[in-house]
Formats: sequence, structure tokens, C-alpha cells
Amino acid sequence: MPSQSNSLLGLDLQELTNLATGSGQPAYRGQQLFDAVYRQKLDRLDQVSTLPLEYRARLAEEGWRIGFPGIARKFVSSDGTVRYLVELADGETVETVWMPEGDGGESGDGSEAGDELECVVAGLRPAGRGRAPSPHMSGRRATICVSSQVGCAVNCKFCFTALLGVERNLEAGEIVGQIAAVLREQGVEPPLQRVNIVFMGMGEPFLNYDNFMKSVRLLVEGVGIPESRMTVSTAGIVPRIYDFAQEALRPKLAISLNGSNDELRSAVMPLNRKWNLEELMKAAREFPLRARERLTFEYVLLAEVNDAPEQAREVVELVRGVRAKINLIALNSGTELPYRTPEQERVLAFQRILVAAGIPTFVRRPRGRDIFAACGQLKRTVDVAPAEESKSTLSS
Repeated sequence: MPSQSNSLLGLDLQELTNLATGSGQPAYRGQQLFDAVYRQKLDRLDQVSTLPLEYRARLAEEGWRIGFPGIARKFVSSDGTVRYLVELADGETVETVWMPEGDGGESGDGSEAGDELECVVAGLRPAGRGRAPSPHMSGRRATICVSSQVGCAVNCKFCFTALLGVERNLEAGEIVGQIAAVLREQGVEPPLQRVNIVFMGMGEPFLNYDNFMKSVRLLVEGVGIPESRMTVSTAGIVPRIYDFAQEALRPKLAISLNGSNDELRSAVMPLNRKWNLEELMKAAREFPLRARERLTFEYVLLAEVNDAPEQAREVVELVRGVRAKINLIALNSGTELPYRTPEQERVLAFQRILVAAGIPTFVRRPRGRDIFAACGQLKRTVDVAPAEESKSTLSS
């Protein structure tokens, strides 16, 4: 397990307040620590100028540190996407992806982020109208794809991350730390600049539910990113979908579908044998959506496996009765996977069938394929062209 017990990053306001009062400090020191860690994203205790020198020294003597992870390596794509190899306190690494224009995943989900994206794409509002954007952001939009586990336990057959297996869950501070480290490296300050978060990196968030949900609360209350700008993707952990439905504060929900019937879905997602499509779709139909919100179904298209017109028609029947949208993802293939990327015409034909049935359907734009940063490609690859790599470190 990681050595995170002495890290302030990951503690909530009450925990930081208890830490302060337990040392004989006034309760408001907890708020000062909270602001220093999450809003200011400071590196070191000696930078927390709101605290008395003697209290900073005492925290350091007791072994406390802020605990940001380091950026061990970064890889920059020709399309501007950046893949970060983030090093944790125990030496394990995970991947976090920065997409300066997103990948279109929010389109049609009924959120503010989705509306903004559709307006920009449609040319109804110029990107960047209003507050001046950061030079690192295009159109005042950026998306961070964050990991929740070291590796992944779900074993989807079309995903590079599944090849790693799973080492362990990330703690809440390690999840938030990825985002904070990337925000600092990119020079972006939420909520002044709008950033979307997708829990779609390495790992299955719903198999690390408590740490995932704590990280969401810390991001909202501390970093200043509203839950309406967050999306969590699950492979279909049905009991946790019901738990998630009861949360007072929650991101938007995306479900990885990837198969139009049980036989097909079980072949590409063995998890389907535990919670089949009937159980999954029942949970989806019962999920309480907010005003205008749509549930998102992600569907990775595998050439001549799940991309035929008859399978599109099966998807139509599956999602009937759910206020939903569908994101189609043409497989980001690799030599270690037994599947191929479908031809563009098959992708568009699949989309046309869904749209004709009245289902909002969008083709996700691949980002960072050349640096192994695209959906399903995250497996800590370091063998990329020298021109695509740059190195950066952040102290912890």
C-alpha cells in the first residue's frame, strides 16, 4: 500500500480541522490548510504563509507533507494532447491525459459543458468569447482524463490497460493529485477557467468507489470544479450504479456498453457474465436523471465484431425508454489486441441507424493516438518517438 498516511492531500476540511485542533490550533487553521492544498495547490508546507511558522515546523516534524505526486514523464501529441506518467509515493505510476479541446465526449449530455461544446461546433458562439482563455486552453475548454486504479481489474478484451492487470486502488488524494498536478503544469486555475474531468483513465472507478467519491467532493469543495463538469465511466458495476444514484453530489454517468447482446458483450467484456445486459439496463432505466441530463452509453466499435447494422438496431432496442445519448468510439487499435479499427463508413452507418431512431449519437474524436493517449490505449507506454516526449518533474 502507498505511504499516504502523512499526506495532507486527500484530507477533507473536517479532517484538516481535526488535525489543527488536535495540535492546539484554532479551528480556522483547517480552512487555511484546505485552501492551501486544494485551491492554491502549494508544493510545500513552508509555502503556506497563512500558517504560523511554528505550526508549519510542527507539521513537518510530525512527518506531514502536502503530498503532490510527481510528473515523471510527459508525451505531447501532434494534436496537442498530453499524456502524463504520474509517479505516486510508493513508486507506482498511473497515466493522466490532458486534452486542450476535449474529444467531444460531453456533446448532447444535457450539461453546461455539453451545451458549450455543441455551440462551438455549430458555430453559434465563438470559442473564447468573454473571459480571455489561458494560452494552454483552446476555446476555454479542456478535459483531463484521470485514473482511479493502478492498472484495471475489469479485463475488457479491447483495452490496453487490461493487459496490466490491477495492482491497487488509488487513494482519494492520489486521484485529486493527478488533476492538481496537471492543472499546475498547464497553468490553469478552476473555476476561473473551465475544465472538464472524466474518470475514464486507468481503472474502474466503481471498484474504488469510496475513494472515487471522496475525490469528487474534494474537487468540488476544494479545487472548484463543479460536478456538472465531471463524468464517470463504469464498465457496468450494477450495485454501485444504484449507490451512485443516491449520492447528493455526483458527476454525470457514462456506461460502457460495447455489445448489443449478452453473447457479444460477454465476449468482449467478461464482466457481463456477472451483471448481464438485463440487469445493467434495468439499473440504467431506474437511474434518476437531473433536468435535461442524459445518460451516456459508450460503444467501442470493433471491425466486423460489433459494428454491423443489425447490431446497431439491437442497441436501439436496448436503450429504448432511457433518456440517453450514445458515444461511438472507433477502436484505437494496437498490435497486442486481436481487433481492428472499423472503416469510417461502417462507423457512420452505425451512427445513422441510431440517429434515425431518435437517439442522439456522436462519434468521439480520437485524441493522442500517436502517443498512446487515446481511449483504451493507456498502459504506461514509454517507447514513443523522441520528438513526442518531453520531461517534467514536480516536487512532492
